Amino acid sequence: MLRAHTVADVCAAEKALATELPEGELMRRASGGLAEALGDVPVGEVLLVLVGPGNNGGDALFAAVHLLDRGVRVDLCLLDPGTVHDAGLAAARAAGARLVDAPAGHRHVLDAVLGIGARPGLPDRAVEWAAWIDEHRPHVVAVDVPSGIDVDGAGFDGPHVRATTTVTFGTHKVGSLVDPAAGSGGDGPPRVVDIGLGPYLSTPAVEAIEDADGPGWNTAIGPGRADQKYSRGVIGIAAGSEQYAGAAHLCVAGAQAGAAGMLRFLGSAALSARVVDRAPEVVAGRGRVQAWVVGPGAGDDVADHLAMALDDGVPVVVDAGGLAHLPATLPGPALLTPHAGELAAMLQVEREAVEAAPLRHARVAAERWRATVLLKGSRTLVVAPGERPVRVNLSGTPWLATAGAGDVLAGLAGSLLACGLDPLDAGSLAAFLHGRAAETANPGGPIVASDVARELPRTLAGFLRGPGVGE
Repeated sequence: MLRAHTVADVCAAEKALATELPEGELMRRASGGLAEALGDVPVGEVLLVLVGPGNNGGDALFAAVHLLDRGVRVDLCLLDPGTVHDAGLAAARAAGARLVDAPAGHRHVLDAVLGIGARPGLPDRAVEWAAWIDEHRPHVVAVDVPSGIDVDGAGFDGPHVRATTTVTFGTHKVGSLVDPAAGSGGDGPPRVVDIGLGPYLSTPAVEAIEDADGPGWNTAIGPGRADQKYSRGVIGIAAGSEQYAGAAHLCVAGAQAGAAGMLRFLGSAALSARVVDRAPEVVAGRGRVQAWVVGPGAGDDVADHLAMALDDGVPVVVDAGGLAHLPATLPGPALLTPHAGELAAMLQVEREAVEAAPLRHARVAAERWRATVLLKGSRTLVVAPGERPVRVNLSGTPWLATAGAGDVLAGLAGSLLACGLDPLDAGSLAAFLHGRAAETANPGGPIVASDVARELPRTLAGFLRGPGVGE
């Protein structure tokens, strides 16, 4: 898995590593890796380095020396000459870097204003630089994190730099992976420069499933030679209504694309007949199950269905309409799957508050209900109560913002619960596969939720095989 750590954990690891290295070696590793990551800056081009205080600025200044040596021209804008890394500045100036007062026509920018230890927001002069970047949109590489973000909280508290890409050291940072801050670091996760921190890092704060993880999930969700439909897990679905019959079909399709061996559907006689007609493998009516999904496209009977599912004592996915009927205490494992508006209603806050700090609000809800919360968004979060790392989903496409996609996701997550995964694993794996299926259903173009459901079996099979196997 891809992992991210808190500022405190990174600083502790750096301190521990530095005691075992010659003086200055840690900065040499960081600056050398940064310079290598800037290898696409053309020879003869001018790179503007926005230099803040301390080691973050020092890393950039020593990286500038490498770039000057290979023929890139370097201009330096100093936030405060009194706090600049003196040795780095002297080395860059000796190599040919020139000092400039402000950005002017630069097409390549290195953001080294503030490091991970700074408070959110920017000093006044850096606010002007960030405004210039927003207006002129040069290619901006952020050093470690975009300056001004809340690194651990993954939000903003005032102006910040919006980078094209980010080069980070040792490990990912929370604000590099979790929205909204991650959106200011460019498309995709940052490039990580290995400086040797690995053995000194503690448990990550955030994790993300990657394609290479697939074969490791085979034992957990793949059927064995002796399995039959019941041992693979039976999922119960109480979804849809006369008004939203499509939600039932989509939730069932998502569940059938998962790892469970059998599906039971609970609904009105008319809706059940429609579901079985479209999916003849489904058994209509209540029976023994290993997990329930309640709420997608729900009707007036959703409260009764939720109470029934909770009484069964098996893990439950609660989605959409079911979220409005949560009891004060949940009796067993549960995966709650709200979008920002639904989570806002659950916590009685404004939607804008959730969107500004999704990580914080998902954690509050996870502790409030002692349940795992899957907060849907451009980077879906899956947060369990207690001390387990948060999972962030990095797969998907903006085309996945389409009606019914959440119904498919709920069904898939329920299927993974039924085959034995806990809510954190079921929710995070479902989100990853759901996003991958959306990417491949119609690459670069529009999709509907049914497209995602149809693509999921092939996506799951490819994931379990591993990258490049059988292609």
